[in-house]
Amino acid sequence: MSSEPSHEIEYEDKHVHQVYEEIASHFSATRYKPWPVVDQFLRSLPPGSVGLDVGCGNGKYLTVNRDVFIVASDRSHNLVDIAVQHQPHDAIVGDTLSLPHPHSSFDFAISIAVIHHLSTTERRVQAIKAILQTLKSATRDSKAGRALIFVWALEQKNSRRGWSDEDEQDVLVPWVLKQGYKSPSPDQSTTYQRYYHLYRQGEIQDDARAAGGHIVEAGYDRDNWWVVVERLD
Repeated sequence: MSSEPSHEIEYEDKHVHQVYEEIASHFSATRYKPWPVVDQFLRSLPPGSVGLDVGCGNGKYLTVNRDVFIVASDRSHNLVDIAVQHQPHDAIVGDTLSLPHPHSSFDFAISIAVIHHLSTTERRVQAIKAILQTLKSATRDSKAGRALIFVWALEQKNSRRGWSDEDEQDVLVPWVLKQGYKSPSPDQSTTYQRYYHLYRQGEIQDDARAAGGHIVEAGYDRDNWWVVVERLD
């Protein structure tokens, strides 16, 4: 078998991982207010809960509920360097498809606007499965761990992007890196193209079930589809 990276890995490296390394400081400056559904999910957790933030970005969710402990991870070294400042929580560099955590060990997980950056259905399902495997199973004395997952919606007709269910689902979305942030061209703005898979209504539920999950709750918020998922076993 060839040791060369697959087309999907090369594509995601170019249009996701390399981009976020370059735009990390500018991206972080625009991400500071927790989304209401995520905020509510984190605040509803019992005190002492331990969980994961998979694809944590700048770590803006780590301090929402100071009565829980979160181990955050992201593929971007530069974003992790920002997230790790949210003590006492931890932040590490990690791949969503191969999480460096023990299975069946965590009370909860969140993955906010991450899985839509994977370029095939198989890889997106694999990512959800990897998250579910880290969660505790239900016992006589405790409930099963739950994961909250957000992905960009295709149905955004009323947003500034204007996408609808008639548009392509796999798109490149520009990010304009402003002057003053890290850039190969410090004297001018630089545009990067980020890959997204735009989810149709019901698609994230289908992927979660394919990954071995049970849908607890689902909805639409701020141009995103979201689900709360438990492990079936």
